[in-house]
Amino acid sequence: MDFRPKLIICGGSAYPRDWDYARLRAIADKCGAMLLCDMAHISGLVAAQEALNPFEYSDVVTTTTHKSLRGPRSGMIFFRKGPKPPKKGQPEGALYDYEDKINFAVFPSLQGGPHNHQIAALAVALKQAMSPGFKAYIKQVKENAVVLGNHLVSKGYKLVTDGTENHLVLWDLRPLGLTGNKVELLCDLCSITLNKNAVFGDSSALSPGGVRIGTPAMTSRGLVERDFVQIAEYLHQAVIICLKVQEEHGKILKDFKKGLVNNQDIENLRAEVEKFATSFDMPGFRVSDMKYKD
Repeated sequence: MDFRPKLIICGGSAYPRDWDYARLRAIADKCGAMLLCDMAHISGLVAAQEALNPFEYSDVVTTTTHKSLRGPRSGMIFFRKGPKPPKKGQPEGALYDYEDKINFAVFPSLQGGPHNHQIAALAVALKQAMSPGFKAYIKQVKENAVVLGNHLVSKGYKLVTDGTENHLVLWDLRPLGLTGNKVELLCDLCSITLNKNAVFGDSSALSPGGVRIGTPAMTSRGLVERDFVQIAEYLHQAVIICLKVQEEHGKILKDFKKGLVNNQDIENLRAEVEKFATSFDMPGFRVSDMKYKD
């Protein structure tokens, strides 16, 4: 109420819980702001009705299309159209005026020539998102994330918000004395893909205190709950190796990196991970076709 912003934005790239859109709408109405929801990371969950619906409360909704929606690298913007609901002090028959403003902001202001192959691919992805199979996929994504989080908690580790309601877990490594960039670095060497991520209370994003782990990609390869228990075990082993390297070589990153060179523990874990991963199909690829032939 002090600053009366014209626009309030909600959404996040590393938030494992759902959003209270009704509360955000009430706040926006009180101070006279528009409400924009960026649902980039959870758009697949929203499409499958496995997350709260931001459209009911938002004036504008934006999303990428290549995350949980599992489409091409692209984006979409949704906005309200038609008559505004009656309101004191508002002219009768007032209309929302977002369409022209947003269309002009996109083209010619921000976007050049459209990529028609992406538009076609997005149409395919949106049709797939309407299928029962996609809803089953998203339900499995959520179940896998819960199992992954629960197994890490059972090992004594700390998760931000102590769990998850969507497709990701945010692992707070600070109680272990580790940083996210060290764990990300070591996991990369073990063929495990995750990313360093700031957590609440970090003093600097340059040295983030956690890592973010998502389940959609491996769920697309057919992994279910028991498989994500195994993934959690691999993550546990990676952290144990991290702690050992840090103890032997020090906390400074350049010293820590020295302990990653010719590290037999890392090589052993990478071999285990790759053996596990290659036992699952990779959509669009046949391993037999990728092997070198004379």
